[in-house]
Amino acid sequence: MSFSNIGLHEALLRSVVDSGYTTATEVQQQAIPPALAGKDLMVSASTGSGKTASFILPALERVLAARGDNTKRREKGVVYGPRVLVLAPTRELAMQVAKAATTYGRHVQGLRVATVVGGVPYPAQIAALRGPLDILISTPGRLIDHLQSGRAVLENVEMLVLDEADRMLDMGFIDDISTIADHVPAARQTVMYSATFAGNVGRLAQNLLRDPQRIDVASHTDTHANIEQRLHWADNSSHKNAMLDHILTQREMEQAVVFTSTQRDADWLADRLADMGHHVASLHGGHPQGRRNRVLQGLRNKQLKILIATDVAARGIDVPSISHVINYGLPMKAEDYVHRIGRTGRAGRNGLAVTLAERMDVSMIRRIQQFTTQDIPVASIAGLEPKSPQPKMFASRPQGDFGAPKPFAKSYGKKPFGGAGAGGRREERPAPHSRSTSPFQRSDDRREPNAAFVPRGAAPGAARGAFDRGASDRPARFQPRPEGRPAGKGGFGKPQRPRSSGFGNR
Repeated sequence: MSFSNIGLHEALLRSVVDSGYTTATEVQQQAIPPALAGKDLMVSASTGSGKTASFILPALERVLAARGDNTKRREKGVVYGPRVLVLAPTRELAMQVAKAATTYGRHVQGLRVATVVGGVPYPAQIAALRGPLDILISTPGRLIDHLQSGRAVLENVEMLVLDEADRMLDMGFIDDISTIADHVPAARQTVMYSATFAGNVGRLAQNLLRDPQRIDVASHTDTHANIEQRLHWADNSSHKNAMLDHILTQREMEQAVVFTSTQRDADWLADRLADMGHHVASLHGGHPQGRRNRVLQGLRNKQLKILIATDVAARGIDVPSISHVINYGLPMKAEDYVHRIGRTGRAGRNGLAVTLAERMDVSMIRRIQQFTTQDIPVASIAGLEPKSPQPKMFASRPQGDFGAPKPFAKSYGKKPFGGAGAGGRREERPAPHSRSTSPFQRSDDRREPNAAFVPRGAAPGAARGAFDRGASDRPARFQPRPEGRPAGKGGFGKPQRPRSSGFGNR
């Protein structure tokens, strides 16, 4: 179906064409017409299916319709609040939605879009909330803060969108969502997007939606035809590190997202890869929003080749040049595996999703395969084959080079065990054994500890300005305090000499 047949305003059609789109995706074909008609929707769609445009375009249409209605025009100087409210689970996803609203609304005269998320200063957000506003994209925790202070006005919201409602409930925002919904007019239109509508998500939908239309475009059992999946069994952490080093140095690796289970592992692995000469940075909920924005911008403009992330980044990163997703640490929930591998194979490209698992990960691998109803093919790297037999659940499956897959037909090649990597031979140290830090903590949306960004892997002094706020912002000689050292003023320990690589503070 062409966008011209959906019934969009001329200004929106121009924006869609300017963005390079002519044909609507399946979720857009099914969701946009009823959304334009004002119906409540329950939509299930996979990442990369165009679901953001499927609710942003109707939201912009509502803004344009209100401007043409004299009864809905707003008096200057009076705080009306937004016409459209979008709730998202993470800051990255909120920023992505805001970017889509700005892109598709580029020809809407005077469009005002605001983003309210945790980890950034309040004054600018307060000013945006008090001024003229068409669309507000927010995370639940920070919006609750503004509601409690009386800064947020939601009495004139005409359309409420819950993006990735299942993730918001996983993060413990169900009470916040209910409180926000109580401040929004009951006559609103409500659109809810979720991977599943079972359990608490379904009960929330019953409470918030009126006679909703159900749209199920994609499910977790989709085959992801353009994403090749591989499972490598590792004997131990050193073996796993050797396989990771080998994969990251292959010629076909354009950009990679490496997922870890904890924030501490993400920082440790980023340091380790930086020591080997990779252009790498970590991303997790323990970083302030300014740093996270700079990391994502560095990934988009290809100043970073490798991103080490927790599941906070599994939803909301849309970088088409990501060719590899590597599960260094397995997710806490099987459905997060689907969102992780969805970071690659975007915009019609092919991608590779590699899982590095040890024997203790067998139960999670089994849950992932049961959830997706698909087997992850077992593979091995020439010269780095596991010495221990693979778990019994995979004993009947072939292990080895399992053919020449679609986008990555080249063999990994042969390298001696422990010798892979950009930095040559080096002594391996095991990952820290620490108490697991849940990636679903509320701190991911609330105020977070101050931490500086660490540009890693570039020439000394070359990449600092592209990521940090400036040389005058914080001296490069300051390093984050080691674990266990009491924090001084500003959360830093005593000054230390800069790293020999010259990549500044972290």
